[in-house]
Amino acid sequence: MAKKIMVVDDDPVIVRYLLKVFADNGYDTCSASDGLQAMEVLQREKPNLITLDLEMPDEWGPRFYRKYSKLPEYKDIPVIVISGLPGKHLALKNVVAALGKPFDPDKLMGHVRRAIGEPATA
Repeated sequence: MAKKIMVVDDDPVIVRYLLKVFADNGYDTCSASDGLQAMEVLQREKPNLITLDLEMPDEWGPRFYRKYSKLPEYKDIPVIVISGLPGKHLALKNVVAALGKPFDPDKLMGHVRRAIGEPATA
């Protein structure tokens, strides 16, 4: 079974781009456009890694992070913050990386591979 990455971002252009980058590198993907939808997708899809925007409508990334990281079955999922906000690296504890927008896809993939390894092969 391939490893799955969940993209949480309210910008549809960023979401499409990230989904393509991850799929092109062999990972399965799923996405959510805000923290409220992200909780539903998290429970349904059970991703191996989450990329998280901080500033979104309805529920910001940090609030979603605080909610799901209290749940034992999800608390160890690695997170990569991808945000245009300054101070993004200070927003959440225990993130594996914090990247600004725009970001280098090769650098992002390096963080993904260090966090969850190569995608599983069939």
